[in-house]
Amino acid sequence: MTEAFLHYVWQHQMLATGLTTTDGQPLCVLRAGEHNHDAGPDFLNARLRIGQTEWVGNVEIHIQSSDWMAHGHQRDAAYNNVILHVVYDDNASVSMQDGKSPTTLELKQFLHPSLIKNYDLLTAPDATGFVPCAARVGEVSSFSIGLMMERLVVERIEEKSQIVHQLLEQSHGGWEQTCYWLMARYFGGTVNALPFELLAKSTDQRLLARWRDNRMRLEALMLGQAGMLDGYFDDEYPRILQVDYEAIRHAADLKPIDGHMWRFFRIRPSSFPTIRISQFVDLAMQSKSLFSTLLQINDVCEMEKIFNRTASEYWDSHYRFDQVAATTCKKHLGSSQSQMLIINAWIPLLFTYGTAIGKQEYKDQALALLEQMKPENNAIVRQWSAIGVRASNAAQSQALLQLHKHYCLNRRCLECRVGYQLLKH
Repeated sequence: MTEAFLHYVWQHQMLATGLTTTDGQPLCVLRAGEHNHDAGPDFLNARLRIGQTEWVGNVEIHIQSSDWMAHGHQRDAAYNNVILHVVYDDNASVSMQDGKSPTTLELKQFLHPSLIKNYDLLTAPDATGFVPCAARVGEVSSFSIGLMMERLVVERIEEKSQIVHQLLEQSHGGWEQTCYWLMARYFGGTVNALPFELLAKSTDQRLLARWRDNRMRLEALMLGQAGMLDGYFDDEYPRILQVDYEAIRHAADLKPIDGHMWRFFRIRPSSFPTIRISQFVDLAMQSKSLFSTLLQINDVCEMEKIFNRTASEYWDSHYRFDQVAATTCKKHLGSSQSQMLIINAWIPLLFTYGTAIGKQEYKDQALALLEQMKPENNAIVRQWSAIGVRASNAAQSQALLQLHKHYCLNRRCLECRVGYQLLKH
């Protein structure tokens, strides 16, 4: 039993009919009040009929009446306007600062036993299964789950938009610059996101535009700025890049980032930062104004073509300088990684842009792109599917990832529509 549960019960009025106060007066809840998450009574501006009198004021909720005194409310004038003290167990007489005793409702007799049992099952520390409701989620209608997903996918996009706001502030409101930095960040994947972002920030877009038609010069610029062209090389290609980079570096007064920041360990060779930097160069060559270009595209397949870039010829037979690969093949970014860029970078950026300029159409476009894409295939999404909650598109798989990370793992069942439905059952 927790106060959060009692707050939830009061807010949603999950109570039996025929409520009476501890002094025998009939109680009718006309308005539960506004849940207060700051200091002061728990619910503000409630409207109640107690006996024959209608009251407007605040409601305070405790597990036991004695908690009123333990919390020092008897010395706090903010609680003088409490019109009802709601408790699970009325175990003590209490008073307000003015000496009066608040009218009390003891919930013990007005809560259905199954409600408490359902809550205990959801929040028990030893609950087993992928999520607390794993064994019972099938009892919840697909309509309710669908409504919850619609809310959670927006919540997830807004959470991802936080990095967009940070980069936008650093770029002084430059959308093209922010797009360039953001794409670089997600080209690096989870492990190399930071060094890739720093690489983009250390390499002015105007330099990329200057040598947009010279791939080798751009690779020299980016790999040099990445701190990967230091030392001696056996292969001719990195030696040529070294010479080009030194010329560019002195002419533009550049300073490379620390090459030791890049991570190669426990990464698939196809995702090595050397390969990703070459693919990012290919992206930079294809579009001078990437943000403006993407803004005109509403089709996922067309967008994937823009992102599905290929590393230069040297990398067909290499993953690192001077190390010949066992097999030779073109290093395409691929459909899966292209979709990850759309989901993690472009959609939050587009959604934020729509919010910033006050155009709902761009926010709708961001959601529509997610709905066009196949659901992600990762461990969390597969586990949801195993208990009967299946995502039909990327919008729903994103919602399920948000639900698991921020609600299920933290046992925020009272804030989840599934939890609400199971409690009602």
